[in-house]
Amino acid sequence: MQHIQDITDEPKIAYFSMEIGFRSDIPTYSGGLGVLAGDTIKSASDLNLPMVAVTLIHRKGFFKQTLDSSGWQTEHPEEWEPSRHMTLLKHKVAVRIEGREVVIQAWTYNVAGHVSGWNIPIFFLDTNVHENAPEDRAITDHLYGGDERYRLKQEIVLGIGGVVMLRSLGVRVKKYHMNEGHAALLTVELLSRHKKDIETVWDERQVWDVDKVKDLCVFTTHTPVAAGHDKFPYDLVGHVMGEILPQDVLKDLAGKDKLNLTLLGMNLSRYINGVAKKHGEVSKSMFHGYKIQAITNGVHSFSWTCDSFARLYDRYLPGWANEPELFVRVDKIPDDEVWAAHMEAKKTLIDYVNAATGAGMDCDTLTIGFARRATAYKRANLLFADTDRLRKIAKGRMQVIYAGKAHPKDFDGKKIIQEIINRGRQLAPDIKLVFLPNYNIDLALKIISGVDVWLNTPMRPREASGTSGMKAAHNGVINWSVLDGWWIEGHIEGYTGWSIGPAPVESTLAHVEDGTDEEDLYHKLEHEVLPAYHGRREIWIKMMKNAIGKNAYYFNSHRMMRRYVTEAYIR
Repeated sequence: MQHIQDITDEPKIAYFSMEIGFRSDIPTYSGGLGVLAGDTIKSASDLNLPMVAVTLIHRKGFFKQTLDSSGWQTEHPEEWEPSRHMTLLKHKVAVRIEGREVVIQAWTYNVAGHVSGWNIPIFFLDTNVHENAPEDRAITDHLYGGDERYRLKQEIVLGIGGVVMLRSLGVRVKKYHMNEGHAALLTVELLSRHKKDIETVWDERQVWDVDKVKDLCVFTTHTPVAAGHDKFPYDLVGHVMGEILPQDVLKDLAGKDKLNLTLLGMNLSRYINGVAKKHGEVSKSMFHGYKIQAITNGVHSFSWTCDSFARLYDRYLPGWANEPELFVRVDKIPDDEVWAAHMEAKKTLIDYVNAATGAGMDCDTLTIGFARRATAYKRANLLFADTDRLRKIAKGRMQVIYAGKAHPKDFDGKKIIQEIINRGRQLAPDIKLVFLPNYNIDLALKIISGVDVWLNTPMRPREASGTSGMKAAHNGVINWSVLDGWWIEGHIEGYTGWSIGPAPVESTLAHVEDGTDEEDLYHKLEHEVLPAYHGRREIWIKMMKNAIGKNAYYFNSHRMMRRYVTEAYIR
């Protein structure tokens, strides 16, 4: 029996995110941020939380990825039809953009809890309506597409339009949770609705009830790099938005030189958090004077556990899907059954890879996985720093599976994909390597459950959290990563996995390129990873169980959401 929330009943947590990913055939996400948002909603639904979510429809998706014979990425629209998956609401609202009234409609999709059947509605805002001019109809087409003017228009629709739409639908909101700065303009709409009696203040700026808005807002930052925070020139803001607030008030809240949406969100939120303990420290270093907490990300256990392990958990750890803390009892599961479940997942992946690429991979060889957004700081090519040495170490005992998209404007990211593909050709036949195009939720589950080791090599401290390694751990896949993001908290050397390079330095924003990571990666591959896989099976399986019992046990979105409830929502 499904329990559908009455959206006009008790006050809700309104979760705003530029992207939300929960199904591959609804391509309204680009990667980790969107999939985290999807996992957040899934766990909130499992836990029967009074929540609604707001995002954009992205009718042309992020993009479909093709790779030419040289390994160069080309992007194509990933068009899809919302009516096949969701319901169009009758309500329409409007916002002002460039002096025009832009009409917004909303589609709704109910995310059902795995156990309770509790439904949380996601409202997908859409400007493709006949009342709008052609350029306005395209505002909600492309995720992270266009120039900064297009981006600002999208953020007006998401933030301001989202608040107006919820009000039109009769949703009473207890808290507005902004998942990154993309949604921060919702605070401007809230300020315009919450004013003090002008006779009680001595300065016109005090008319705006900042404290009231702060009490309504929660802000989560995911970006430990200054360039990743959206900023807009005030002349552009004035032309696109008009003067929804006096510019001097806006500059007090969002920065003197440019409209900084992260500053705007933080200045108008009572609770601010980063997404891992280290990221919380880095965020404090970037934004001095702000009280920034840390709630480490998690992943939705049921969604990110492959079929073979789900059956195993059902047998030995009943209730695990809604109580991931039961993973602490993983030692109840016999070693041979853990290995059998892993080999079933591995065969599924290897069969898929061989059918798609003809690579001729096999299930007995150590298989390393690396799949995430292709961008320079993630250093997907670190493994190839010394190909002669890598070839000598591997001796035909390892194979590598890559996947991931580069942003259309990230030339360096595209070059990295091209380099990986060409390195694979150079290393053949000693090391079999494939790059799988069109990384999405379905392909991610195949890879993170089917490889033996999950590799992660970011420049410190640019990995805010990272969630792919958490997904791998749910399937007994061992993490091997630079100590950054969540892995600082999840890593126990030789027990839950392996580190790469030195321990993190406290309160630093700099990454020192001294060859340490490269040297440590090759040393551990030769002396620890390969020997353990090919010669110490009992130890390997023990590490697999530790990944489940120590990492999946904690790094799940049920634990994450309980912390948001107690620390951010009910205050």
